[in-house]
Amino acid sequence: MIKLSVAIITFNEEDKIGRCLDSIAAIADDIVVVDSFSTDKTQEICLNRNVRFIQNKFEGHIEQKNFALAHAKFDHVLSLDADECLSDELQQSIANTKNNWLADGYYMNRLSNYCGKWIHHCGWYPDRKLRLLDRHTGRWGGENPHDKIIMNEGTTVCHLKGDILHYTIDSIEAHKLQIEKFTTISAEQMFKRGKKVAYITIPFRALVSFLKSYLIQLGFLDGYYGFIICSLGAKYTWLKYYKLLKLNYNKYAHTTP
Repeated sequence: MIKLSVAIITFNEEDKIGRCLDSIAAIADDIVVVDSFSTDKTQEICLNRNVRFIQNKFEGHIEQKNFALAHAKFDHVLSLDADECLSDELQQSIANTKNNWLADGYYMNRLSNYCGKWIHHCGWYPDRKLRLLDRHTGRWGGENPHDKIIMNEGTTVCHLKGDILHYTIDSIEAHKLQIEKFTTISAEQMFKRGKKVAYITIPFRALVSFLKSYLIQLGFLDGYYGFIICSLGAKYTWLKYYKLLKLNYNKYAHTTP
């Protein structure tokens, strides 16, 4: 049987970290929490559960998660966010995998809870995530804030039964604040890559985003909150490209004689 580390990153997660830690207690041989200098009771809660607690300056989701991956005690690692926990079925799947490790990495579905409702459509489920791996065969990559584990060429992956339960948004207002933060990060990442956008296309992109999630991905089946999620998804698309437009305009304005 392999030994399993669980790597978690945190910042002011006193309301959620306990649930996360409780869900992995039976399958973890090592738990490392990398914290971005929380000011609430996150550290106290973690230390009361006998985890290794490391504080590290936050440079980005990808950077922080790779730091946590590197500080795991064992090579086989499950990576989680503090607002995630394991369903009973996924706990059992991982326990079985520890006894019979067959692949380099393992995918699992993620089911998100939005304002107290489990969301099964809107493009939110099944939200496949590769979170369990031999760290010699992959690492965190992608583009902040949308990080993902990227496996090395030639590696093998399997899918586990059960869900990561993601307690993502507690209120619509919190969702709006998250959109403001994440669209700024996304726009800056696109700007660094030299991406440009025409203003006339931005409303069209937002409309397509809404129609895709609400109609094609059946967001209407999630009722009121499905409509809210799809509407705010369209807002996310609008703001991301509008902020990119402004960054490119400011660059042009400062470089033009």
